[in-house]
Amino acid sequence: MQSAVSLSTSSVNAAISPLSSREAEVLRLIVEGNTNIQIAAHLYVSPNTVKTHVRSILNKLGVGDRVQAAVFALRNNLV
Repeated sequence: MQSAVSLSTSSVNAAISPLSSREAEVLRLIVEGNTNIQIAAHLYVSPNTVKTHVRSILNKLGVGDRVQAAVFALRNNLV
């Protein structure tokens, strides 16, 4: 039951704070299983920039970690 409430809240947060195109790209790479270093190399940015994007994604989706972000993205067709 608590998960359903959490997803509903997350859905509202996602609708209010949509991901930027770069955040959506980082989220897609997270879903594919890439590390921050791999994502940084793929996007030609620093790992710290990726960390900033990941933190923003987690905040906007209302989840606590990368795995929850990936599950949320797959369940809600974000990627």
